[in-house]
Amino acid sequence: MKTEKAINLLENKKIAIIGGGPGGLTLARLLQFKGAEVKVYERDANRASRVQGAIVDLHFDSGLKVMEAAGLMEAFKANYMQGADKTRMVDQNAHVYVDEHNEVSEVNFGDNRFRPEIDRGALRNVLADSLLPGTVVWDSQFIGMEQINGKWEIQFKNGTKAVADLVIGSDGHRSKIRPYVTDIKAAYSGATIIQGEIDHPEKDCPEVYQLVDNGSLIAMGVGKTIAVQPRGDGGLTFYAASLYPENWIKLCGIDFGKSEEVNAFLMEFYEGWNPVFFTLFKACTHFSARPLNYFPLDQKWDAQSNITIIGDAAHLMPPSGEGVNTAMLDALDLSQCLTSGKFKNLQSAIAAFEKQMLSRAFTLGQESLDGIKDFASPTEESVSKLKLQFEQKALN
Repeated sequence: MKTEKAINLLENKKIAIIGGGPGGLTLARLLQFKGAEVKVYERDANRASRVQGAIVDLHFDSGLKVMEAAGLMEAFKANYMQGADKTRMVDQNAHVYVDEHNEVSEVNFGDNRFRPEIDRGALRNVLADSLLPGTVVWDSQFIGMEQINGKWEIQFKNGTKAVADLVIGSDGHRSKIRPYVTDIKAAYSGATIIQGEIDHPEKDCPEVYQLVDNGSLIAMGVGKTIAVQPRGDGGLTFYAASLYPENWIKLCGIDFGKSEEVNAFLMEFYEGWNPVFFTLFKACTHFSARPLNYFPLDQKWDAQSNITIIGDAAHLMPPSGEGVNTAMLDALDLSQCLTSGKFKNLQSAIAAFEKQMLSRAFTLGQESLDGIKDFASPTEESVSKLKLQFEQKALN
């Protein structure tokens, strides 16, 4: 019986990945493993041009699975933050009622309950360092592209251009690539976060710094929460979350570029909370605000032969701990569809990937939406529920 030779869909193809976050860099690594010609175009001027945010935990069946497939597990182990997977939960009076720091955990790599944390900047470095020299093209902010003779001609803000046979958007929740794939817009979840960065917490808010203790701190009161996480450089990132009307950021009259205005708002909004949290606000000199949007769970579009999207660009959902993990799993699935030899052409490979990706995103997105109100605006009942969940986790 004659066996058909597998088709190399990426032979002589130039691939452009727009966005150098975990999803885009992971995809580049996996594709280079298969000999593909790939470039990653990232808007940041360089690796150190901005803080990447706080820690992120990788999960057994997604992020860690992908790191193993990419041959990067040892590099990850050398860079993850031991003990940062511990959570301390307090009420608005700073009374501790869940404290994983006091627990002796026996879970480790290989256990599906283990979710090690790594600084986002360190994760980016691990992934970027694994790529061939020159793969990441920094200072490349995408502004548009058009198809010319069957190829994409991509334009960047710095005046440069690139040509690619296949474009993959991994450029986050404000994706500029997504409109080339679908016109489906995001919806508002009802919750908004105000994010703050603190560079010297040990000096500027020592009590909060001690509460965080190189792990995650969650402070919950009726109708509002504060979550605080460490950064790999010793700083802290915090998120003040609650339910706000749609377009509140535009209509509230607060200039989020002026720390004194944001500080004044937070001091009033969290009136009655323990003053220790006010030291957190005062220590922050850089704030930003973001509505927690999501793409419709039942979204669909027709697959194309030369473009697709992954991560938040494809299936934005409220924060649930799955964002980075899902983007990395998207990268693994897409790389397998493109290089497995199971498909006759790029369009059928992309179609198979997108079907798989959107099906997974539907389930995770539903779980995220179901939990957003309990997180951003907890009731007394939901606070008790979360406390019980953490206690049960500790028993297991």
